[in-house]
Amino acid sequence: MDIYTSPAGKIVKSLEGYGAFVPNPLPPKINWNDQLVCSLSQANFLMGKLATEGNKLPNPHLLIRPFIMREAVLSSKIEGTHTTISEILAYNAGVAVHQDSADLQEVQNYIDALDYGLKRLEQLPLSLRLIKEIHEHLMDGVRGAHATPGEFRRSQNWIGTPGCSLSTAKFVPPPIDYLMDCLSDLEKFLHNRQNPALIHIALCHYQFETIHPFLDGNGRIGRLLITLLLIAQKILPSPLLYLSAFFEATRDEYYRQLYNVSSKGTWNEWFIYFLDGISLQSEDVLSRAEKINNLLHNWRLQIANQSSNVPLKIVEHFARNPYLTITNIAQELQIAYSTAQRGVQRLTSKKIITQVNENKRDKVYCATQILDILQEPATMIREA
Repeated sequence: MDIYTSPAGKIVKSLEGYGAFVPNPLPPKINWNDQLVCSLSQANFLMGKLATEGNKLPNPHLLIRPFIMREAVLSSKIEGTHTTISEILAYNAGVAVHQDSADLQEVQNYIDALDYGLKRLEQLPLSLRLIKEIHEHLMDGVRGAHATPGEFRRSQNWIGTPGCSLSTAKFVPPPIDYLMDCLSDLEKFLHNRQNPALIHIALCHYQFETIHPFLDGNGRIGRLLITLLLIAQKILPSPLLYLSAFFEATRDEYYRQLYNVSSKGTWNEWFIYFLDGISLQSEDVLSRAEKINNLLHNWRLQIANQSSNVPLKIVEHFARNPYLTITNIAQELQIAYSTAQRGVQRLTSKKIITQVNENKRDKVYCATQILDILQEPATMIREA
């Protein structure tokens, strides 16, 4: 089926001759079959387990930070940045990183935008206003900042291979004359509870990416929207789940699924793909969080009989970030440099941390076992 005869929307011809796609308002009619019901049931079960187990974790609020950083790296990687999880963790720990500062700033902006959005959700409902505010934080001072941060586009954009034009683009989102009507319909649907919550979020993500309301940053904002909807609908108590690892690992399939909905109306295939991502990432987060907590527990036991509690406090720091310098840990714990130095030496002697640079001064240490857990590739196939 060609996109010109799609049941999911219509093509509007421009004076210049190109066709732009205008999606139908949500929701579509959903064909509930056994496969979709099974995928939804599995995703709901694992999401519920993640919410329950997440509340039981000894330090869920601390553990959120490295997962947010991991999400920021993977979401930005889809857009072409080359920062690694290790680099953004080190950067956040105050360690000098030999990486393109523009890439680092883009990833840091993603973290800041998510933090901002979560805080604003306490005062403001999920809305076009909030989406624009988050976009402003995302695009502030980085590549693409010329693309009117915090403002919806006032010109036509398009999606395709590098160097393509409007006439050769793979996909052209709604024209300016239709943009605000599409966004207004989406804003109303954000608060629609007619469909199961995870189906609702899958619909919102598709619609946002299809409307493509900004000149730049649409992919990242669309992925942030998933997290914000999970929190706004109280599906999760805290932002533990992210789909960027799934989208990055299945990038070609992700774009194919989005396009097929627009061109063929393949809603069920999109829902099943999205729900499988929810299930896989729920299992992934639970596994990583449990591994990190087990490590922290074992390390606490190893240093339990120390005369000073500084090593224990440093171990707690690793729940937020596996990197440290003596200067930064002294500042964080508000202790003398020499006291922090002795604590670091004790952890080094226990092989809990190792020095990861060759400096005699400004030494950088890392709990590499935690870093390894965070950097493990996500498993994209669920075991039977």
